[in-house]
Amino acid sequence: MLDRLKSFFDDLTGSGQRRGFAPDDYRVAAAALLVHMANADGHVAPEEQRRLQKILEERFELASGDARELLRRAEESEREAIDLYQFTSVLKRTLDEPGRLAVVELLWDVAFADGKADELEENTVWRVAELLGVSSRDRMILKRKAEKEGPEQMPANPWENDGSGV
Repeated sequence: MLDRLKSFFDDLTGSGQRRGFAPDDYRVAAAALLVHMANADGHVAPEEQRRLQKILEERFELASGDARELLRRAEESEREAIDLYQFTSVLKRTLDEPGRLAVVELLWDVAFADGKADELEENTVWRVAELLGVSSRDRMILKRKAEKEGPEQMPANPWENDGSGV
């Protein structure tokens, strides 16, 4: 009760940060796919965990606490998920082609966070890209880009198209 009252006053004054994320929020869907990617090989390396947190903060322009809340929500959604379609369908409805390419780029970013992408991670990116309607050609271009540039060199905000087409 007190939390709802505080949230109400925060909303009125504009002093509160956004609390929670709706189930159909594209950020939850994208973050859940990133969590799935980090878990794809059965082990979440510390580099992957740090990279995931950094992606959520930087790419979604969230404060650290909000990024942790999004990560918590994404982990919960990913645990409850039957398949990847529930996430990709939200993204496909919400994002345009550059946005869907950005999701695939972020998946590669997480896959290469520990220095290499194994077969399970590559398969996950392939399945997600197929569900998002991202071509094999674009998927492989983004893979080579992630391999070459590494996680720290990825663009600051992939949700904005830089005009390069990919």
